[in-house]
Amino acid sequence: MSKSAFSDAHQLLISALADARRDAGIHQADLAKIIGKDQSFISNIERGQRRVDVIEFYAIARALNVDPVQLFIEVVAGLPAKVEI
Repeated sequence: MSKSAFSDAHQLLISALADARRDAGIHQADLAKIIGKDQSFISNIERGQRRVDVIEFYAIARALNVDPVQLFIEVVAGLPAKVEI
C-alpha cells in the first residue's frame, strides 16, 4: 500500500467520514448495507486500510444524509497547503 494511505491528510479524510457516521448515529454495518457493501468495507476505510475515491466519498456522504460538498469543504479546510500523493 502506498505511503500516502497513512498520511495525515488521509487520516483527516477518514476521520471526517467516521465522525459523520457516528454523528448520524449509524453503525458501520448499517452504512455498509445502505451502500451495498460489507461491514468490512467501512471498517477498512475507517482504519485507514482502504483509500476512498471521490464517487465512494459522495455515496457515503449521501448515505449519511450529509451534504458531500460541505463535508469535502470541511476536509479541505483542515488540509495542509501541500499534500503528498
